Amino acid sequence: MRNPLSDKVVAIQPSGIRKFFDIVSEMKDAISLGVGEPDFDTPWRIREEGIYSLEKGRTFYTSNAGLKELREEICNYLGRKYGLKYQPGQILVTVGGSEAIDIGLRAMINPGEEVIIPQPSYVSYLPCAVLADAKPVIVNLKEENQFKLTAQELREVITDKTKVLILPFPNNPTGGIMNREELEEIAKVIIEKDIFVISDEIYSELTYQGKHVSIASIPGMAERTIVINGFSKAFAMTGWRLGYAAGPEEIIKQMIKIHQFAIMCAPTNSQFAAVEALKNCDEEVEKMVEAYNQRRRYLLHAFKEIGLDCFEPFGAFYVFPSIKKFGMTSEEFATRLLNEEKVAVVPGTAFGDCGEGFLRISYAYSIDNLKTAIMRLGNFVKRLETVD
Repeated sequence: MRNPLSDKVVAIQPSGIRKFFDIVSEMKDAISLGVGEPDFDTPWRIREEGIYSLEKGRTFYTSNAGLKELREEICNYLGRKYGLKYQPGQILVTVGGSEAIDIGLRAMINPGEEVIIPQPSYVSYLPCAVLADAKPVIVNLKEENQFKLTAQELREVITDKTKVLILPFPNNPTGGIMNREELEEIAKVIIEKDIFVISDEIYSELTYQGKHVSIASIPGMAERTIVINGFSKAFAMTGWRLGYAAGPEEIIKQMIKIHQFAIMCAPTNSQFAAVEALKNCDEEVEKMVEAYNQRRRYLLHAFKEIGLDCFEPFGAFYVFPSIKKFGMTSEEFATRLLNEEKVAVVPGTAFGDCGEGFLRISYAYSIDNLKTAIMRLGNFVKRLETVD
């Protein structure tokens, strides 16, 4: 019998995030600090609108691009929040931000063209680039730069085959952000070298130092940028599976074509609920952001007390502490922490080779859970230091 599988797909490694949490699910009294999922319930008014849409029988297909009312609200939202100007024809509603990344690359890439991927970063970028027949080009971000992409680092890897830069800020897993001045330097290189950007801004609301800046708001960049965003993180709507892409209409049209054949449309009741989220849930989002910031500050203070080095992140809901001084790999540290203290974190290498020596810890969990986990982590670190 001939091999039924695609060599390309077989060669792609499974997500490094899931491994530990399959174990945790069967481990009594274990605490997981790994999954990037808000511990808040979806705000009631959003749930209520979802329920109402079902009661009204709104279970039909929407247009491929998404409800026009939702696309209009996305335009309004991006305008008032980030100064971005879009028309509904420049918006595609997707099944989560991950679908938008996937079909954005497939719509833009010809076989062999290069996609620049700064790492550490979200686990989907690399396999999506491979599936789009691109050549991934990795830029290893540095802790001394707070894991930001510099214009010099970008310039050094651009070739005549470079087509797209993936810009992952606020960053998962590091929590790093980039300010306007830093993005302006990146934009100069983008324009000079005539390449495009897929800017993953799913954590845009979760910014704790100033206001999030989209690279698409910088002059000359809107026509070169696909902005990816969604509802999972800011609105605690992970299971509703709803994201969107905003960008030049000629690119969005091709993305809609792929979406049309693969998906048809995003979930209808989720779309109706999302209209309510964008219109009326700023206050609920602000309260969640305030809680995340409190947890962020708590973890940074706790790390200092137990002797764990960590740069201060100002975005998303992750910290990325260094464990290099313990002489273990990230995988070894995370495995021992799970087995000995029943605390699950993600090895930094799940997000790229340059994540070696770091851990991703999510603070999308209650303060009580974080306190218990920190106590256990402190015990573990103390034992390591005693052995040394």
